[in-house]
Amino acid sequence: MSQSKLNRQDVLNRVHANHGSWDIVVIGGGATGVAIAMDAAIRGLSVVLVEQSDFGKGTSSRSTKLVHGGVRYLQQGNITLVRDALRERALLRANAPHLVHDLPFVIPCQNWWQRFFYGLGLKVYDFLAVGNSLGSSRNLSVSETMRRVPVLNQDRLKGGVLYHDGQFDDARLLISMVQTAHDAGACLLNYMQVTSLVRDDGQRILGVNVCDAESGQQFSITGRAVINATGPFSDAIRLLDNPNQERMIAPSQGVHLVLPRELFPGDTAIIVPKTSDGRVIFVIPWHQHAIVGTTDTPIDEACLEPKPQAEEVEFLLATAADYFERPPEAQDVLAYFTGIRPLVKGDKSARTASLSRDHVIRISEHGLVTIAGGKWTTVRKMAEDCINKVVQLHQLAAQPCSTRTHRLRGATEKVDVSSERAVYGSDIVGVQQLEREQPGLAEPMSPTFGITAAQVIWAVREEMARTVEDVLARRTRALFLNARAAVAMAPAVAALLADELGHDAEWCQTQVSDFKEVAKNYLPAS
Repeated sequence: MSQSKLNRQDVLNRVHANHGSWDIVVIGGGATGVAIAMDAAIRGLSVVLVEQSDFGKGTSSRSTKLVHGGVRYLQQGNITLVRDALRERALLRANAPHLVHDLPFVIPCQNWWQRFFYGLGLKVYDFLAVGNSLGSSRNLSVSETMRRVPVLNQDRLKGGVLYHDGQFDDARLLISMVQTAHDAGACLLNYMQVTSLVRDDGQRILGVNVCDAESGQQFSITGRAVINATGPFSDAIRLLDNPNQERMIAPSQGVHLVLPRELFPGDTAIIVPKTSDGRVIFVIPWHQHAIVGTTDTPIDEACLEPKPQAEEVEFLLATAADYFERPPEAQDVLAYFTGIRPLVKGDKSARTASLSRDHVIRISEHGLVTIAGGKWTTVRKMAEDCINKVVQLHQLAAQPCSTRTHRLRGATEKVDVSSERAVYGSDIVGVQQLEREQPGLAEPMSPTFGITAAQVIWAVREEMARTVEDVLARRTRALFLNARAAVAMAPAVAALLADELGHDAEWCQTQVSDFKEVAKNYLPAS
C-alpha cells in the first residue's frame, strides 16, 4: 500500500467526493477508533473517521506509557485478559519496533514474604507469556536491587523481584496508526464534531451530521454501520441515539507526575504493587524524564482537559517518598498530566479500581455500535472483534483480519530506541531531508528539548497537526515533559504553523493564548 501525505484538505475533499454511503463511519479518533478504522481499511472496507478535537487529545495520549499484560489484573485473577494482553504486547512490538520496546521492572520488597509472593506471581506471568516473552523474572538481592535502582531507600529493603514488560510512546503510536489507516485508504479527520445522528424513517441510524471546527461547515456522512468509539464520551453519543438509556461508562481519572531524570537515573522502572487506593504505582524512565503514576479517582463527567486534584498529587509524592532515598517534592515536578479511563459499569463494585478493563461491544435497537472499555495494549484485538461483529451484522464484503502481522508506518528495527527521534522510525529520513535542504530548520528550538523547526513542519505536512497544542502535546511530547519549557516554545511554533497553513499574526496570538490556557492543566504550582 502506498504512502501519501496526511493532508486534512485532501482527506476532506475525498469525503465530499464520495456521494454514496461508506461501509463504516467511526466516531472517535483515539486508540480504539483509529485501530478500528485501520482494521477496516486493511480489510478493503470503505471507512471514514471523525474526531471532535485532535487524534489522541483525550485518554490515548495520557496513559502510563506501558504495553503490558497487567500485573494487577493477574492479582485480580483475570487470567484471560492478562494472557490476551501479553500476546498483543508481542504483536505491537513486532509491528512497531520503533515505538515499543522492552523495559525491565523491579518490585522493591520490604520483607521475605513479599519476595516469595511477588516472585511466585511473576513466574505465573512468565508462564502466560510463553512464546511472547520479553525476558524472565527473577529474585534480586539487596545489592542487585540497588545497582538497578540506586535511588531506592535501603531502609527495610530486603531485595526485589525483576520482570519485563513493554514501554511505548502512546501519542506517537497513535499517529503511526492514523498514517497506516490513511495509507490503506481510510479517511480520517480531526476537528470534526458529530452534532447529531442521521436516521431513516424507521429511526435506524444511517450516519452522522458533523460540523467542521475549522470552517464551520456542516454536512452529513452516511454509512452502513456507525461505530461509537469515543471512550469516556461514549455515553454522549449513545444519548444522541436514545436520550433515555442508562449510562454505561463509570469515568475515573488517573494523574501522572513528571520528574527530572536525575531523580530517577538508570533504565529500570519500579512498581509499587499495592497502594491505599487499590492501584499499583509505577515510576518509569521515559524520554529522558521519569513518570510517577497513577491514581484512580472516580469523576462525575468526562472532559477533554481534566485537571489533577491536589490530593492526587500529594498521594503520588507520598507514595514515591516511601521508596526514594531522596523523596521528590512538589517543586521537583516539571509537569503533570491527567487521563480519563472509560471503565464500563457491570460488576457490583463501587470502586473504579476494581472495574474490569475488558472491552464490551453493544448494539442499540437503532443500530448504533458502541465499543468501550479495554486498554491500549489490547486495542488491536478490540478493533478486530468490533469489525468482525460489524461485518457479520451488515454482511459486508471484507477480507479476513490481517492486523496481527501488518507493520505500522515507520516500522523498522534499525533504530536506537533511546534516541528522542526513534519515534519517527523510517520516517526520520523525511525530517532529515528538510534539515539538509534548509539547515536553519535543524537548530533546536528550545534549550530544554532537541525539537527542531523541521519536526514542526513535518508534523503539519505529514501528521495532520493543526494547532500549537497538536505539535507540542502529541506530535512532540514537550507539554507532557516540561510544561513551562513547552509554553516558552509556543510563539515560535505558532509562527511556523501559520507559515505552513496560511494564517495571519492574529491567528498566531490566539494560538499562543489558547495553548497557555491548556498548559495550565499541566503546570505544577509555582
